[in-house]
Amino acid sequence: MIKTIFTFIILTTTTFAVGQELSGEELLAKAIQYHDPNGNWDSFNGTLQITMETPKNPARVSTIKINLPKEYFYVKATRAAETTEYTVEKNDCKIAFNGNTEVSEEVKKENNLNCERAHLYKNYYTYLYGLPMKLKDEGTIIASKVMKKTFKGKEYLVLKATYKESVGKDTWYFYFDPKTYAMEIYQFFKNESKNDGEYILLSEEKVVNGIKMPKIRAWYYNANDGYLGTDILD
Repeated sequence: MIKTIFTFIILTTTTFAVGQELSGEELLAKAIQYHDPNGNWDSFNGTLQITMETPKNPARVSTIKINLPKEYFYVKATRAAETTEYTVEKNDCKIAFNGNTEVSEEVKKENNLNCERAHLYKNYYTYLYGLPMKLKDEGTIIASKVMKKTFKGKEYLVLKATYKESVGKDTWYFYFDPKTYAMEIYQFFKNESKNDGEYILLSEEKVVNGIKMPKIRAWYYNANDGYLGTDILD
C-alpha cells in the first residue's frame, strides 16, 4: 500500500513538473491573460499621465493620449519652463512649442523638434505601455524555450524576444512571476556579449482601461547597475 502511494506521488509530481514546462508562446499567452484579461489593448483609447524623474534634472511631466483604432497619438511634455507637444495622426505630424503651433525652423533645430522624434515617442510609449501584448506584433520572434533565471534574489520565468531586421536589432528578455505571470522586469541588449543596454524594474500596478500596467518603472544600466531614472504612471 505504501509503495502504491509512493508511486502515485512520484507520478503526480512528474506530471505536474512536465505540465509546468511552458513554451515561449504559452508563457506569453498567460502573461497577456494576466495583464489584459479582456483583450482591451487592440482597441485602447485612453490617457496616461507620466512623471519622469532623472538624477540632476527637473521632473518631466507628460500627458499622453493614445487611440489605437484611429492611429492617433499625442504627447504634451513639460520640464521646467519648456513645453513640447507632438501629435501624430496616421502619417500626419504636428509640433507645438510653449503653446505656439507656428514654430520656426530655427526653434525646431535648436530644440530638436521634428516629426521623426514625434514618431519615436509614439513607438516608445505604445510599445512599453502595451507590453506584454505588443510581443504579438508582426516581426517579433519569440524563443520557444522558456528560461529560468534568478534576478535580485527572485526566480523568474524568462522570455527571450528578438526581431526581424526591419523591426529592430535589440535582444529583449522579459521576466515573469512564475505563479501569477505578472511582468516584473524587462531587459534589453544591443550587443549582449558587451553587456550593454539596460534593465527596467517594474513595481506596483495601475489599471487603465482594464489593463494592468506598471505604475513605476526604474531604469538601470546592465553593465554597472547605474541608475538612469524612474517613470511614474500617475
